[in-house]
Amino acid sequence: MKGIEHVLPEEIEKRSFEIISEELEKKGIVLPKGEEMITKRVIHTSADFDYAKTLVFSEGAVDIAKDLIRKGADIVTDTNMALSGINKKVLAGFGGEAHCFMADEAVARIAKQRGTTRASVCMEKASEIPKPVIFAVGNAPTALIQLYEMYQNRGWKPAFVIGVPVGFVNVEAAKELIMETNIPYIINVGRKGGSNVAAAICNALLYELRKE
Repeated sequence: MKGIEHVLPEEIEKRSFEIISEELEKKGIVLPKGEEMITKRVIHTSADFDYAKTLVFSEGAVDIAKDLIRKGADIVTDTNMALSGINKKVLAGFGGEAHCFMADEAVARIAKQRGTTRASVCMEKASEIPKPVIFAVGNAPTALIQLYEMYQNRGWKPAFVIGVPVGFVNVEAAKELIMETNIPYIINVGRKGGSNVAAAICNALLYELRKE
């Protein structure tokens, strides 16, 4: 059939990354070596080449995130969708565990009492985990705002923030708040993002570590 490539099922992902690399080259985009596979995996997940320009990394972010995972850091997401997308088997191999507290009854009750979002309360609950945590936020800007407020008001600092919430209300401002701090981060500036993007970034880090 015209225009159809015949690719074996096990070769589809490899071919996808080849196409991504070819198209980036055509666009004249050269990604920094350490960040390359993360950005490419996000493009692979979204089919959106804008991420090559809008995905930003704090200084040494990739090495910091990898080191945290090597030492057994947990990952906390703001959606069960992101949680389901993370390769928990690879994470467990490094001693880490992935969590999402959005369905927790106590979280829902506290959020209702306070008139706030469950995502905000989830971040508070996650801050009590007695080990370093990588926060992977793909949906709720209120989660990023809560992390920022705890950092500012309680002197508590997240180990790492993946901030890629998608949407229109407070999304860009919430991302900018995290970028103003000295918290290590990977953030997509602008309105784009999503739970699938948050999971893709986590998996890119995990798969790179597995190769090493």
